[in-house]
Amino acid sequence: MITVRRITEQTDLLIADLCDLLIDAVHSGASVGFLAPLAQSTAEAYWQQVFASLSGNHILWVAESEGKVIGSVQLAASPKENGRHRAEIQKLFVHTARRGRGIASKLMQTAEDFAHANDRLLLVLDTQTGSDAEAIYQHLGWQKAGEIPLYAASPDGRLHATSYFYKILRQYLQSPPTT
Repeated sequence: MITVRRITEQTDLLIADLCDLLIDAVHSGASVGFLAPLAQSTAEAYWQQVFASLSGNHILWVAESEGKVIGSVQLAASPKENGRHRAEIQKLFVHTARRGRGIASKLMQTAEDFAHANDRLLLVLDTQTGSDAEAIYQHLGWQKAGEIPLYAASPDGRLHATSYFYKILRQYLQSPPTT
């Protein structure tokens, strides 16, 4: 049984599981902002930063099975006045031993449902061009907006392109301005 829950506060066990998840992602080649080998202290510092930023504008969910974190995703709502209708999906992780079981889909659906319920009309994200993640997002109905070459280094240090995606959660209907 896999459950997804929103995280609002830090625990030592949660930090340990999330560090394992991040290290697994980086060491399996995911381009998520870190180079391999990823030190435990670097992973801990990252998650401490995430917990410090959790608020109404930054949400973290984890997928759990048998009391262990096996996946996570973050949603960062735009704090800008002209961007209150959008949010960014960040750091979708599923442990390599648990991939292919619909966990990423479940995490993404949770984030999309939350965004929709909180009046976010547009979601955006970026991922390594040609990665397994890119195929997952396309499968989930995300639209590719384009690519930027040489955008980031993969964990082994090689530069690669990133692909930007978007998903419109509902149509925004607005009357044209009257004169």
